[in-house]
Amino acid sequence: MTIGDLLQHNAVTLRVSARSKRQVLSVVADVAARALGVDAAEALEGLMEREAAGSTGVGDGVAIPHARVTGLTEIRAVFVRLETPVAFGAVDDKPVDLLMALFAPKGGAAQHLRALARVSRLLRQPALREQLRQARSADAVHVLLAQEATSTAA
Repeated sequence: MTIGDLLQHNAVTLRVSARSKRQVLSVVADVAARALGVDAAEALEGLMEREAAGSTGVGDGVAIPHARVTGLTEIRAVFVRLETPVAFGAVDDKPVDLLMALFAPKGGAAQHLRALARVSRLLRQPALREQLRQARSADAVHVLLAQEATSTAA
């Protein structure tokens, strides 16, 4: 399983405007509904429940929100880049502008945890984060994530 496997081209959205964590997560849920065919309300509810347990802001402007939803047979990802960073309660208290959300089927905890670990390792790379912030298109972001995932998988 690579990031390229998890992230479809139509699941990348750039230039998103939001003023709060809830607005950001609502956009993520809407992108998931459009790209993955899941219910937006269920996705948002799952994301909000997870955030209530503790922020998924992992630092350096990155968050990895995640939820379990019905209608999926395997883990899928959504990538959102914000125009202006939003307070997210991240571990370093820095606002977030890069979000890689994971959506998993209702079962399969081990696969979910492996995907979270992989995304976390990938987005810890400062050079990649900067490239993601500078990328001009959703296709460019997808290529960066798929290439990086392949090169770091070994």
